[in-house]
Amino acid sequence: MKGKIIKGIAGFYYIYTPDKGVYECKAKGIFRKDGIKPLVGDNVEIDILDEDKKTGNIIEICERTNALIRPAVSNVDQALVIFAAAKPTPNLNLLDRFLISMSKQGLKCIVCFNKSDIVSEKELRVIMETYVNCGYKVICTSALRNEGVEAIRKELYGKTTVLAGPSGVGKSSIINIIDPDANMQVGGISDKIQRGKHTTRHSELRMLNEDTFIMDTPGFSSLYVEMDKEELKEHFVEFNEFADDCKFGGCVHINEPKCAVKDALFEGKISKTRYENYKLLYNEINDKKRY
Repeated sequence: MKGKIIKGIAGFYYIYTPDKGVYECKAKGIFRKDGIKPLVGDNVEIDILDEDKKTGNIIEICERTNALIRPAVSNVDQALVIFAAAKPTPNLNLLDRFLISMSKQGLKCIVCFNKSDIVSEKELRVIMETYVNCGYKVICTSALRNEGVEAIRKELYGKTTVLAGPSGVGKSSIINIIDPDANMQVGGISDKIQRGKHTTRHSELRMLNEDTFIMDTPGFSSLYVEMDKEELKEHFVEFNEFADDCKFGGCVHINEPKCAVKDALFEGKISKTRYENYKLLYNEINDKKRY
């Protein structure tokens, strides 16, 4: 029987099958031997051990379209990263870390700023334009007022989307508005996987319809960007427009003279916040490599 892993915890994997609901499974030892770990989002084949108790073993993991490292999920089309516009104040350095991490893994990102009702239009426009000007799709929402959520729903349709963001930004509230009956659609899933009511502790897949899935992931408060320092600039896409005009090939846009990216920064064509985050990340990677 074939199904999809919707959650994994403590060595147990919960497999959703369209016709028969959710099975609690273990992975066969051969996967450990081969260094393969099942991921949320994997399409798998299972061998039923007890139909009444809904238990089985995973005997095959189907070929993945992709596999992310952080969060550890597979077969994803895009990422929706949710931050609050205020309360808490958006940590744009953390947001940039996530966007860079997704870019390195080849995943399209959509940025959502929730709680837009508690900031001024000017404040909202500034943070929106920072990321719109970098080529990101930006959606502003107020889960409290049910505003902007329909725009998110349209972006999710027909795709598998990983949702991520810090704790306290309203991610769960947005999910509940998008589909308050998601639990009911997969029949008995809540009891089987013992979902917490308020806090996501593990990556978890929800089915909105037969070809639309969202992966809810635990909130994060820190994220280290793992890449070579010379590669980092490639993931700040707003630099690309100007980088070819730098005097020196391989310019990293920090200390080099006649740097077109720094000229664009001075002229207000590149966000100062984004550039400062770039320098912080560059130095962080450089210092880590040194030691």
